[in-house]
Amino acid sequence: MNADELENRLIEFAVRALRLGDALPKSPAGRHVQGQIVKCGTSPAPNYSEARGAESTADFVHKLRIVLKELNETKVWLLIIVRSAMLTPQRVGDLLDENVQLCKIIGQTIASASRRKRPVPDVKCQMPDDE
Repeated sequence: MNADELENRLIEFAVRALRLGDALPKSPAGRHVQGQIVKCGTSPAPNYSEARGAESTADFVHKLRIVLKELNETKVWLLIIVRSAMLTPQRVGDLLDENVQLCKIIGQTIASASRRKRPVPDVKCQMPDDE
């Protein structure tokens, strides 16, 4: 998977987190959890985009660690949603599976970049084809 594909996957993850947030109950607890899932679930995509423009390998790794932290926080909120029965495991399961996969990918990317001695390549800002 290349960087563009991973970024698109993270964007799709964010969209799915937003939709899941909209499906939560409108109770005080539901609104609280919605705010949390929206914040941490949408954060990995723009943080990954920022990492792609990192000024050094150390900066790249630092920014990827932020992506991983946000994904880990999202996982916890997804588990809270299931365990509190706000939504069914079936409704949350696919997003939780994608979260785990993205954590593994980002973790492997951090490990690879940490071993790298050369600078991160310069990435130019591009507009997506579908806009």
